[in-house]
Amino acid sequence: METQHTPIFADASQMAALPDDSVDLVVTSPPYPMIDMWDALFRSQSPTVAKALDQADGRRAFEGMHRKLDRIWTECYRVLKPGRFACINIGDATRTLGGEFALYPNHSRIISAALRLGFQCLPAVIWRKQTNAPNKFMGSGMLPAGAYVTLEHEYILILRKGGKRVFTTEAQRQLRRESALFWEERNQWFSDVWMDLKGSRQALADPATRKRSAAYPFELAHRLIAMYSMKSDLVLDPFLGLGTTMAAAMALGRNSTGYEIDSNLAPAIADTARAAIPLGQKSVTARLKHHKKFIADRLAAGKPVKHHNAHYDFPVITAQEKALCLARPLALITESSQPKPMEFRVRYDTEISA
Repeated sequence: METQHTPIFADASQMAALPDDSVDLVVTSPPYPMIDMWDALFRSQSPTVAKALDQADGRRAFEGMHRKLDRIWTECYRVLKPGRFACINIGDATRTLGGEFALYPNHSRIISAALRLGFQCLPAVIWRKQTNAPNKFMGSGMLPAGAYVTLEHEYILILRKGGKRVFTTEAQRQLRRESALFWEERNQWFSDVWMDLKGSRQALADPATRKRSAAYPFELAHRLIAMYSMKSDLVLDPFLGLGTTMAAAMALGRNSTGYEIDSNLAPAIADTARAAIPLGQKSVTARLKHHKKFIADRLAAGKPVKHHNAHYDFPVITAQEKALCLARPLALITESSQPKPMEFRVRYDTEISA
């Protein structure tokens, strides 16, 4: 089994080369409107945004920034196959402009744009990013009523193009069975609040590059790709950054492509690709170890386990897990680390049935 991964250095609005209905999953995190680290990017792309920021007109700047993102969501809707998902990690913003402090609700603005395009909006995940700062509140402190609660969470918007995905052939159905989750993973992951992801950035790049790209955790992308796609699917990230989504796709036996406007990130993306191999191996080992412990604890508690996984020769809870087979990445077999062209291929130590 091999997968192919292709970063493309261009603005994500230039996705015309991707055919309609060609992508199986979108996992991304865009630049956050009204977060000052992204001001320069939005200013360079929109004179309207630049003027609004100069005039301390937060509402107009907010809307102008989202109008730039709207073009990307339009393209994502076009390239997604029917029944496929888009998972968008986004945080709201708080900011003081013209002496006035306000919240800028990025997540609700993206939902509005997605609904206009035709996406179905499904229950979102709240990913809690806790802070340990003792003075984390904002405003007048202990004096009512001028303090503001601190944002300690982000949203993962779950959008679907059309109705449920249809698996029409036996080969597709078998591939779906091999891509199953463990029962205990399903119970934890399909919750609307994730408290176990702390925002750790992993060793995917040096700290300065991670900060500049605002990369999200590998585990976040890994979980979403496992939940909403199957082996050999094509995963798209229109805001590739360091390539975290690409790394998670590599770890799970999916193909991927992504767009990144900053070609200076090419060396960091190549580093991410190399790091994805040991991260993927570690992930497979951890998932198998966790499942074996879960089963041992369940049996020790006298609870029944009725089914058996044929590939790993261990018990599982449901019949849907009987064909589960994790893709363990072995090595990068092709690596081109130049911005044009840039491509990576990964070989795995398990075979898939289709």
